[in-house]
Amino acid sequence: RVLGEDPFENAPILEQLCFIRDNQRYPDDYALKHAIRAARLFYPNWDQELADELIQLFRIPNKTVIKKFSRGQFSALGIVLGLASRAPVTFFDEPYLGLDATARGYFYDVLLRDFQAHPRTIVLSTHLIDEMDRLLERVIILDQGRVVQDADVDDLRGAAHQVAGKAAAVDGYLVGRTVLSRQQVGGLATAVVDGRLTAEDRAAAADADLDLGPVSLQQLVAAYGFDESVTATPISEGVAS
Repeated sequence: RVLGEDPFENAPILEQLCFIRDNQRYPDDYALKHAIRAARLFYPNWDQELADELIQLFRIPNKTVIKKFSRGQFSALGIVLGLASRAPVTFFDEPYLGLDATARGYFYDVLLRDFQAHPRTIVLSTHLIDEMDRLLERVIILDQGRVVQDADVDDLRGAAHQVAGKAAAVDGYLVGRTVLSRQQVGGLATAVVDGRLTAEDRAAAADADLDLGPVSLQQLVAAYGFDESVTATPISEGVAS
């Protein structure tokens, strides 16, 4: 259900949704003006001023048919439609494909600015976790179609730590702790461990000559996807290793 209703063949609800796919389809003869005209007719909250700003910002060509757009231009068009729609619920599926770091930065800045001015639900599917970290309020981590974590970003930050050193010493440190991932190269090992660092953790690591460090959101996502036995479990309540 979306906005409390079944969206299937429900025009009033569908008008409140905007879904931008990474492989969005357009008629073969569509150029930029056609896509904008269609979006303006469909979305009640359409903001043409924002659309014009983004078109200029991303330098989207006016006369080229969309099917001849580069990958980056195609993604930029999706960003224009998604943000300017001002739909109460907007989905972006990997919206940055083909965009360089500068263009991605433009997207993040405008998204954050417009969200603050016009709050709504925006769902982003992404693999560039660290780049989007500042935009996120809630994170859902999927592994092979399964939800393995669903939590507020503030709860996830610092909710795990990394330990590194000689493999035998690392394994000794891991005893009794919830291990999210472990990797070894030669005689050295690195592991991501569930739980915030404590004074006892630091003392144990110092005694074993181990290095402790924080884990970024990107590393945490990778750790959850590392082991196929991981199941959906609240942070710090135990994850199968």
